[in-house]
Amino acid sequence: MKYVYLLILICIVGCKNENKQFDIPSPTNSTYASDKLQLADSVYYDKVLGALVGSAIGDAMGASTEMWHRKDIQLNYGFINGLTPAVREQSPEGTWEHNLLAGATTDDTRWKSLMVHYFKDNQNSISPDNFSQYIIEYYQNLAQSLADKDIQTSTDLLDTQIEKIDWIKEWARVAIAYKKDNQSYLQAQNRFYGGEMSCAGQLYSPMIGLITKSPLEAYQKAYDLSLFDIGYAKDITALVSAMTHMAMRTQELDSIMSAPKFIDPIGYADSRLVGRIPLAILDGAQKNVRRIEDIVFVDSLLLNNNTVFKVPTGYPGTKTDWIRQEMLYQILEKDKRGIAFHSAEIWQILVTGLEFGKGDFDKTMQFIVNYGRDNDTVAAVAGMILGAKLGYKTLPKELREKILKVNKENLGMDLEALAKEMTY
Repeated sequence: MKYVYLLILICIVGCKNENKQFDIPSPTNSTYASDKLQLADSVYYDKVLGALVGSAIGDAMGASTEMWHRKDIQLNYGFINGLTPAVREQSPEGTWEHNLLAGATTDDTRWKSLMVHYFKDNQNSISPDNFSQYIIEYYQNLAQSLADKDIQTSTDLLDTQIEKIDWIKEWARVAIAYKKDNQSYLQAQNRFYGGEMSCAGQLYSPMIGLITKSPLEAYQKAYDLSLFDIGYAKDITALVSAMTHMAMRTQELDSIMSAPKFIDPIGYADSRLVGRIPLAILDGAQKNVRRIEDIVFVDSLLLNNNTVFKVPTGYPGTKTDWIRQEMLYQILEKDKRGIAFHSAEIWQILVTGLEFGKGDFDKTMQFIVNYGRDNDTVAAVAGMILGAKLGYKTLPKELREKILKVNKENLGMDLEALAKEMTY
């Protein structure tokens, strides 16, 4: 009998152990379009050129009204639906000369040019170490040029060179500290442009999406190079790169806009109490656009209220269209941050503009540029995403040709040559 009890005990213990070992496996996170990007050489070149030109179009469309309020834009220009002369004073971050032709660009396009040369010098070995070194060497070359005899004997040449140094010195300070030690880097990083959560990485990270093989790789490489960002601005920088890459492989705007929801290798979504802030902003932007699109206007008083909803000169849509656009502008204005180049503000305007434009280049650019604030930067990011999606040949003919001509002949940046450097 005791052997019977022993067998029962063994069975019970064994069954309990089997139950403890049993588990339903956790799902594996999707890498979202994990297959490697494969494009014919001619298609790849057209998309890269489209991204560079699309970004430059957005930059140039906003160049004349950068940091303006939309009401001031309307007073001076009505509704901007094309390129306007960059009537503004020169500045390190802006144009490097007073009052340039329509089609002139700012530091947003200069950063794209700088990245092409960085890619060429480092080929497939992109890393935070050689990226910081590249910026340091660029800064040092500019600084050493001050010893040139021609510059020393010409105050105009000196002013020009100092302006170039002023543009890159904030970035060089962080890069130099990164090379030194972690404590110095953290101090310099948190001092960058006053210590605010700036959109630094978004100026160059879309370029990384053009040369990577998958959305996940685009995110990871951009995140690694987000040396100047703090907090969730690093996440936004990487997401912009991933979205640009998605634009290289699909014509579906929904797929491009959905990429951020599936790519999170750092684990921002697991943050307690807060979650992933860029996704909350994206979700809110999409809902705002869709809710306003669903509004049915039946109140004739609302439609005739010219004080609140005066349609600006040159606006191509109906008054009802303008009311919807102005309502979105008011939502964006309510959420504006302390500085116009705050990373979250750039991101919110970007995803709102993309959702509003539904993939249409002109509609998206016009929405972003006519809102104001840091409109050239937002439009440059949106232009690169849509340019990568559409390709150069599908961009508006007059805009694309004007941008190529002015940037090559007046600014010394040959966008076609840059695209060839990246693709051949």
